[in-house]
Amino acid sequence: MTQIHDLSVREQATAIRRRELSPVDVAEHYLDRIDRLTDRVGAYITVTADLARDQAKAAERAVMAGDAAPLLGVPIPVKDLNMVKDVRTTLGSAAFADFTAFTDDNVVAFLREAGTILLGKTNTPEFGLPCYTENAVAPPARTPWDVERSAGGSSGGAAAAVAAGLAPAAHGSDGGGSIRIPASVCGLFGIKPTRGRISQGPVSPDLVGLSTSGPITRTVRDAALLLDVMAGNAPGDMYRAAPPEGTFFEAADRAPRRLRVGRSAVPPISGAEVHPDCLAAYEAASALLAELGHEVEDIVPPWQDELMPHFEVIWASMATLTPVPPEREELLRPLTRWLRERGQTITAPQLLRAQASLQAAVRTALPVLDRYDVILHPTLAQPPVPIGHFEEAEPVENFERQKRFTPFTSVYNVTGQPAVNVPLHWTDGGLPIGVMLAGRVGDEATLIALSSQLEEARPWAHRHPPIWD
Repeated sequence: MTQIHDLSVREQATAIRRRELSPVDVAEHYLDRIDRLTDRVGAYITVTADLARDQAKAAERAVMAGDAAPLLGVPIPVKDLNMVKDVRTTLGSAAFADFTAFTDDNVVAFLREAGTILLGKTNTPEFGLPCYTENAVAPPARTPWDVERSAGGSSGGAAAAVAAGLAPAAHGSDGGGSIRIPASVCGLFGIKPTRGRISQGPVSPDLVGLSTSGPITRTVRDAALLLDVMAGNAPGDMYRAAPPEGTFFEAADRAPRRLRVGRSAVPPISGAEVHPDCLAAYEAASALLAELGHEVEDIVPPWQDELMPHFEVIWASMATLTPVPPEREELLRPLTRWLRERGQTITAPQLLRAQASLQAAVRTALPVLDRYDVILHPTLAQPPVPIGHFEEAEPVENFERQKRFTPFTSVYNVTGQPAVNVPLHWTDGGLPIGVMLAGRVGDEATLIALSSQLEEARPWAHRHPPIWD
């Protein structure tokens, strides 16, 4: 028997619009599942049950009045790094455990305008800094495919919620892989859009341009639909992507032309080794692309080992941006304190030199990468890791383990190119292993069209972890 959480975002939106499903029933269905299951996977920090019920009732009235909002009545949770007015926003930190947001982030306003319902704020590590989701305000985010293993980060709660059927899709954000990493370890599709595609305002600075919001979903079409809703700019945005031709949802229904695909499984970080399971996923994806008629060839990545130190300077500097009262500094996690202390020692000339070095690398790399329509990599160098794998280590070793776990993702935050995780592979032990596709700046449409073709050839949305039923 089909249940509400078996339906895609598009199917739910259509059924609600046709009055075949009630937004109230949809919200209650998910709230019941969250109440029973969220602690098992660490999906949510805050559940906004009363607000969800009020919004669902308002959505039902809007449906009866003929409102045509594209996602009217569909529940979409928001990552707890983003502000939702009058809702608790912890930033994944005990230092902000009692903070209530005073405004909506622009992307949240866009989701509101589309008619979505807020189930709650999804789990994230402190300030979104690491690639796993373990903090002092909620249980660890776990992949529903093996709850002894991490759901990744920093959008770990968002991915855990979608993979466990605690939301039909979720808002995430990605500053170094934070959508693609959890999408990979949770068997989902996730898009990091082009820099400037989605507004970072009105509060969060976008000086560096590494981070962007994006969707985490079970299907490509759902991700395209959500990206259409989330995309947009507002006064004061430093980065703005050129508008696409047509909608992203239309791209999901368009067969791609024969594409030139460059591929590499060589990690751009010294000491990182790609696990055989991740190589198997990469090789299988390469074979499928060739089978579908695309030209696939090996490339030498234009990245040097010395790129990472400059990225680390930016990352440590970003860790200092969140203002923490001195009396609450002791509540911060050891990794956060280490990064902030490191960031506080960076001088303005050092920061500018790091930014200049990264920009020079991008100027050198993009002409090479732009010879290809798409670039293929493993999303991660390792399968999902056990809970505590990073936290058990001191901050210096913790950070090194993170680099070895996810060596491929952050370069596309530096370039600003769009990139997706495609969940094409599962190990013999039942763990999902994703592959990453990156496209030209501004060309999410090609990634979406190709991903939709891959999904049609090797469907994955029917695959569910044991917790699903």
